[in-house]
Amino acid sequence: MRLLTLVLLALSLSAQPLPRLKVSDNHRFLVTSGGRPFFYLGDTAWELFHRLTREDAATYLQLRANQGFTVIQAVALAEFDGLNAPNAYGHTPLLNQDPTRPDTRPGPDNDYWDHVDWIVAKANSLGLYVGFLPTWGDKWNKKWGQGPEIFTPENAEIYGRWLGQRYKDAGIIWILGGDRPIESARHVDILRAMARGLAQGDGGAHLITFHPTGAQGSAGPLHGEAWLDFNMRQNGHGAEFTGRYDATLTDYQRTPPKPVLDAEPIYEGHPVAFKAADFGHSLAADARRPLYWDLFTGACGHTYGHHSVWQFWTPERKPVNNPLMPWQEAILSTGAAQMQHARHLLESRPFLTRIPDASILVTGRVPTANPGAGRYRFVATRDEAGSYALIYAPAGRAFQVRMDAIRAARAKAWWFNPRTGQATPIGSFEAQGVREFTPPDPGEFLDWVLVLDDEAKNYRVPGQNLRDQ
Repeated sequence: MRLLTLVLLALSLSAQPLPRLKVSDNHRFLVTSGGRPFFYLGDTAWELFHRLTREDAATYLQLRANQGFTVIQAVALAEFDGLNAPNAYGHTPLLNQDPTRPDTRPGPDNDYWDHVDWIVAKANSLGLYVGFLPTWGDKWNKKWGQGPEIFTPENAEIYGRWLGQRYKDAGIIWILGGDRPIESARHVDILRAMARGLAQGDGGAHLITFHPTGAQGSAGPLHGEAWLDFNMRQNGHGAEFTGRYDATLTDYQRTPPKPVLDAEPIYEGHPVAFKAADFGHSLAADARRPLYWDLFTGACGHTYGHHSVWQFWTPERKPVNNPLMPWQEAILSTGAAQMQHARHLLESRPFLTRIPDASILVTGRVPTANPGAGRYRFVATRDEAGSYALIYAPAGRAFQVRMDAIRAARAKAWWFNPRTGQATPIGSFEAQGVREFTPPDPGEFLDWVLVLDDEAKNYRVPGQNLRDQ
């Protein structure tokens, strides 16, 4: 086992390093150091380091790479008694719960951090960045959870510096916070100190953001912080656009501009709004709608989650909020496989010039039907030069659009299926006036994307993935 582990780690470390990431020049997107657009398609695997063996981690990571994900979000000092409950190999992360004393031992396969190293290297070898949370939030703010609080501004900086140095060459995005509110100046001081330590340790090589509590965003308390490279939201586990996912546009519109993404929308298989007795458990459709709502209202990427996967639940473990199936089944769920279709759609059109534009949609006689509200909100985005427009229809009812969103003589129209990634041409139309479109299937939970292109651009088929050509 040990020999196999060392061989796999050596192979992982010998793979081509992932490009560094940075914020785009227009401060709306993430790009590689060479300027190539980077689509942040994340999965929440909060307990990955803490609960999985290397064999199970490799299975999970390979599948997510195959499904087109680009980021795996995982926590070093985990939520479920991560200071005291050992990982799959009997190791804990700190000596005497002291963040200035990581429990490291001689040799490459002997401690908690060796296991983290292996998973990070394995993820990177598959083209996956790790959205690395240094700690879950109950260890600096015990609002709820299993604490105890161990961080001060002084030791947070030391711990951050150690982490930054250890992972300075890895494909990492630092994510501070961890589902806890910022309630005092001391909390801000701890976060600033940890960010400062990370930057000292890795030389500023990696982006830093903050994962907030439910229905909140990092921008509220931290938008002006120099260390916060981009904003994260946790729009949370409700299924309605209004009063929840519309907040992504609010953060997009803040000044100075910073990229924003939803790092925790409703999970697939989750009790809707935590009220299973009232609303049941979410479906793939519930996970798809926030994907397009967020992306079309300004997000630079998106994170998916499954309620069984983030906690890596099995029947031998205590369940949190009634997961429906073991994680080994949940990773094969429909919604996870469908996330890549949105990525491929946006990557098949000019990427760094995309803006949200609700004015493309013509408000109907009954506005709650068009553009809609609740679960049935229509949203739109376009290229700022008007070379294409995308309209998300979460319901199968007819809707009207302003064709002059396409600044050309004629627009080529397509229906893009978010469930399959297939595109079907509709026809060519004059790019002026108002035109009504009716989705191919009237089913309320069968969503569609209308794609309008400047016909003269001769763009490729919507969603065509050039990596597979």
